[in-house]
Amino acid sequence: MTLHDDAVLVLKAYENQPELRQVYLDHLDAHPDGMWKTCGAWHLTASALVVDPERGRVLLTLHKKLGMWLQMGGHCEPGDATVEAAALREAVEESGVRGLTLLPGGPVRLDRHPIPAPCHWHLDVQYAALAPADAVEAISDESLDLRWFGYDEVAEVADASVVRLLEHTRARL
Repeated sequence: MTLHDDAVLVLKAYENQPELRQVYLDHLDAHPDGMWKTCGAWHLTASALVVDPERGRVLLTLHKKLGMWLQMGGHCEPGDATVEAAALREAVEESGVRGLTLLPGGPVRLDRHPIPAPCHWHLDVQYAALAPADAVEAISDESLDLRWFGYDEVAEVADASVVRLLEHTRARL
């Protein structure tokens, strides 16, 4: 099974956000390369909000190119077997936290957001990753900073997309 096929299966099984889900499915139907950055203006990405539910906090990265506090995530790569694997890989790479596990039940939500050229739009499949009790973070090359925020602090530093992802994640915990 290809990453493209996996994404279609994941999206077909995802029952929330039906209109946006259909945008993703239509994109993949029209673009066999719709998983890759080379697809041009639109392509799927995978992300994961790193959560420490025991301490009521999330780990956000200050994205180097965008200058925004975001969840970990990015482009799918040829070695990614599934969209879920891409989200977990990105979370580990960008957070430095070993032992992350994705929250069961598939994606937490979908988010379509504008990105500066050349990408223009990301169709992001968003997951949540649970941090182990002994989580130790490490800033990656893609980040200006990496910081834990209490649930109640996220709205002060992050955009509405991250706030919605946190709300949906907390509802699933």
